Amino acid sequence: MTHLPVWTDQIKYLVGIFAILNPFGTIPIYLSLMADRRPEEMHRTALKASVAVAVILTLAVWVGGDLLSFFGIGIPAFRIGGGLLVLIIAIAMFDARTSPARHTDAEQAEAEAKNDIAVVPLAIPLLAGPGSISLAIVDAQQAGSWSGKIVFSLGIVGVAVIVWLVLRLAEPIGKRLGTGGLNIATRVMGLILAAMAVQFMADGMLELFPGLSH
Repeated sequence: MTHLPVWTDQIKYLVGIFAILNPFGTIPIYLSLMADRRPEEMHRTALKASVAVAVILTLAVWVGGDLLSFFGIGIPAFRIGGGLLVLIIAIAMFDARTSPARHTDAEQAEAEAKNDIAVVPLAIPLLAGPGSISLAIVDAQQAGSWSGKIVFSLGIVGVAVIVWLVLRLAEPIGKRLGTGGLNIATRVMGLILAAMAVQFMADGMLELFPGLSH
């Protein structure tokens, strides 16, 4: 029973990571970028993008804290800043659109002219953008111990596998859910992210200004 809170925290972290990656919301962009490509090429792109997402977020888990220390940035301040960024992305998801913090029109145009879009812009910044990287760093600091970070990293790999499955089945999922279904999924994930973002900012404020708790 003593391990239950640890596992519930890990599940909470991974739900947040999956929500901000939002592979269902990425389906329309992915299909437009992969238009007129062979199925084999689409499947290869989905696999490469998912592997890249796993690598990027795992690096954030293990290196992110040291990077913040190098620049003299405290975790409370980063929680507030990261929470604000995640909130901006969540608000965009309420409107069922992609936030400019994740993907801009210029990046879209550049991607359409590229042959290989798996790593840029599909993996980063469309999936593993600044918001998800910030979330991974904050969650890794909350996980605390090496064992917690290892479990979290393995969970990220599992989330990346789910992202691969969603992209691998993008066409049938898109047809089955339709635009309305994909938008509903995006809005639900946006609601989860908004709540987490507010909690991040509240925790950061309380750490910076302990007097606020009185």
